[in-house]
Amino acid sequence: MFDRIDHVGIAVHSIDDKLELYREVLDLTFEGTEIVGDQGVKVALFEVGESLIELLEPLDDDSPVADFLDEHGEGIHHLALGCDDIEGARRRALEEGGMSLLSDEPLEGAHDKLISFVHPKDTGGVLLEFTERRGDD
Repeated sequence: MFDRIDHVGIAVHSIDDKLELYREVLDLTFEGTEIVGDQGVKVALFEVGESLIELLEPLDDDSPVADFLDEHGEGIHHLALGCDDIEGARRRALEEGGMSLLSDEPLEGAHDKLISFVHPKDTGGVLLEFTERRGDD
């Protein structure tokens, strides 16, 4: 069902403050930034082999990422698993895993993907994100 680690999401207070670390020091390929208004975040993407690192900066104090930063500080926010059938992944999580999904249907995510989150209480404290690529991505 899942065929890759799509990305690791890292919550940060400021993407601009982290660009030098990821671009210059770690020498990762910078894929650009994007606003995901529905999620209340600005994201920056860095290529690491076939996976990505996604920096998440809250757009305002009401963003779930702002809440995460207030409670935990900067650090790993979520792990995203990629698949070709997000509806099937959601159904399996619900029916076979008894997991709680954080939305009633897949949402629009960054990099033209459909996304869905699983509550961390069902995954050993890890916020899991399912992603499905669309188009030629």
